[in-house]
Amino acid sequence: MNSPLIDQLVYLFDLFGTAVFAFSGVLVAGRLRMDAIGVIVLAAVTAIGGGTIRDLLIGASPIFWIQDTTYLWVILGTAAFGMWLARVPRRLPWYVLPVADAFGLALFVVIGAKKALLFGSSGMVAVVMGVITGAGGGLIRDVLAREVPMVLQKEIYATACIFGGILYTSSLHFGLAHIPAMLISMLGVLLVRVTAIFRHLSLPSFTLRD
Repeated sequence: MNSPLIDQLVYLFDLFGTAVFAFSGVLVAGRLRMDAIGVIVLAAVTAIGGGTIRDLLIGASPIFWIQDTTYLWVILGTAAFGMWLARVPRRLPWYVLPVADAFGLALFVVIGAKKALLFGSSGMVAVVMGVITGAGGGLIRDVLAREVPMVLQKEIYATACIFGGILYTSSLHFGLAHIPAMLISMLGVLLVRVTAIFRHLSLPSFTLRD
């Protein structure tokens, strides 16, 4: 059983991941010159879209952000902060947001897989739910932005989710407690994703010959 302190830390990190994902939605909306409503919509679908699909598929009720509206306030606050930050002529190093996104991705994968297992899903389904939780929101964001979703291109993103989900479910299968399994999974996702970011790694593309 998890300690209250660990549960609280995971919750705070979950909110941090929500803010990071929402901010990536803000950036896409800004690039497309959307109005404030467009910014909020893209921020919201990026941050909670994957978790919403997961909860609908596994039959979780109520959906997590309906049960805890703190997620919505974090999204609104991030959208407002992002629109303000866009007017500030100071830029962060290019790697800050991708690395923060990788951390949020690692945590979202574990949360999605864990929740699926709690609702009686098999290990394979839990891995799929982890991938959906981590990458589903970005996929919806890119579709709304009329772009080819990043997870369907050469970017090593969904691959990191799959790897992390397998590590988590396998660790539990072999008798590890939740916390060690969570840490192993998150480290696996971070290792794959951060390595791909800094070394500019990508998967080979599939191309049909004429």
